Amino acid sequence: MTFRTMQLWGAAAIVALLPGFASANPPDDGTGSTGATAAAAAPATSGSASGTAQQQGSTNSGGDDPQPPGGQVIVEKSPPPSSPLALKVGDAELLIGGFMDAAVISRDVNTGNGIGTSFGTIPFGNTFQGNLPETKFSAQNSRLTLQATTKVGGADVKGYLEVDFLGNAPNGLNVTSNSNTLRMRLYWVQYRNNKFEFLAGQSWSMMTPNRNGLSPMPGDIFYSQDYDTNYQMGLTWARTTGFRFILHGSDAVTAGVALENPEQYVGTGVVLPAAFPAAEVDAGGVTTNVANPYPDIIGKIALDPKTGSTHQHFDAAVLFRGYKTYNPASSTTNTANGTGYEIGANLEPVHNFHFVATYFGSDGGGRYIANTNLPDFIVNADGSMTTVKSRSYIVGPEFAFGKSLIYFYYSEAHADQALATDTNGKQIGFGTSGNNVANNKIIEPTIGLTQTFYRDPKYGGVQLMLQYSQVKRTPFSVPAGTPTDAKANMFYINVRYVLP
Repeated sequence: MTFRTMQLWGAAAIVALLPGFASANPPDDGTGSTGATAAAAAPATSGSASGTAQQQGSTNSGGDDPQPPGGQVIVEKSPPPSSPLALKVGDAELLIGGFMDAAVISRDVNTGNGIGTSFGTIPFGNTFQGNLPETKFSAQNSRLTLQATTKVGGADVKGYLEVDFLGNAPNGLNVTSNSNTLRMRLYWVQYRNNKFEFLAGQSWSMMTPNRNGLSPMPGDIFYSQDYDTNYQMGLTWARTTGFRFILHGSDAVTAGVALENPEQYVGTGVVLPAAFPAAEVDAGGVTTNVANPYPDIIGKIALDPKTGSTHQHFDAAVLFRGYKTYNPASSTTNTANGTGYEIGANLEPVHNFHFVATYFGSDGGGRYIANTNLPDFIVNADGSMTTVKSRSYIVGPEFAFGKSLIYFYYSEAHADQALATDTNGKQIGFGTSGNNVANNKIIEPTIGLTQTFYRDPKYGGVQLMLQYSQVKRTPFSVPAGTPTDAKANMFYINVRYVLP
């Protein structure tokens, strides 16, 4: 399939979702441009530290940058020429974006992962995986995006599609033909009329910290500048199908409620009762048909005050979840609730320097501390549930100067022990004796650099991305003769061509 064919297929997919596209003469409210023209004319940036480059001085309407993070590009103040990948289809405007990556991933232990790191399962030094380094080349993180905007009456409608090649890997992926599988990352449609906004589709969870308002655009969301496709350990995130209702009180205040796809998760660190049907819970991503009782409910508010020419961002979210199990032995149904909260800040004390801080605390929300194997709950011998307390945080600066971006993050994730006794007298739960998969603490310091060598709105850009991280996990208990913790040193080197 040629790139041009992929463009046309992607355009057709979003066109089919936007009702205003079907009409040759949609209602005209006399306001003129849909708002996408400026985004199409500006050279697409590869993510952003909020307030720098394209987003400097932006409001809660959210940036129109369709590119994910991976290096800050400073946009010139003079109006740039139009991108050659900006298209006009009837009364709608399409902006094609994306990038091509050629990456080197090197770890001093064999994690068994691809580009994204499973932070909760780093191997110990007394295993063969803990004594074998791994090096791999990959273009899987290459990405294509398509943004479409139009007007329906007096409302603005936006559709966004984002795909990469990190889908389910075929057998023999790295033997001869690296046939990486196309995967949907994001696919949503947003309707905004005055102060009200509605979004439906697969988006970043509203529990993910923002950089700007409650915007769903990737450039307005904080998921770090890391090249690791599981991002910075401790980040509260998910990409799920959901529905959100947003009220824009002003340029500086936004609030909303979201209903998102649930999943009652225990991971591989929880020892379940011997008689409990394991298919009732997600025990590490193996089960895909868990019977969740109702959606996760999230409420969030964002404040975006301006300090001179700099942009400050604060957000806070609350989470409510529900779980249900059935005990065949006693014919009883058990329910439990989980709660959590997130607070975040993205401060710009001086132009192009940002300090980012996020914190997540939960009683039954471990699933949202992604890729750490921290559970939502344990199952007791009678089938009832006890929620597990967990928490995480990330702090660090991001500094853009010239064509360079330097960043440093430090993060930790913690969970509390939760134990019970099975009907046979054996210990069950999270943090059982000798279970080195049940983590009490995980830390990750990271330092990175993104250097832009060339950038032109007609021909695209070239970037070099460097990342070093060390992940260390410490279980509650380990078998006799086993190291007390497991560590991995990780290096990422990536050359990126960004589409114009």
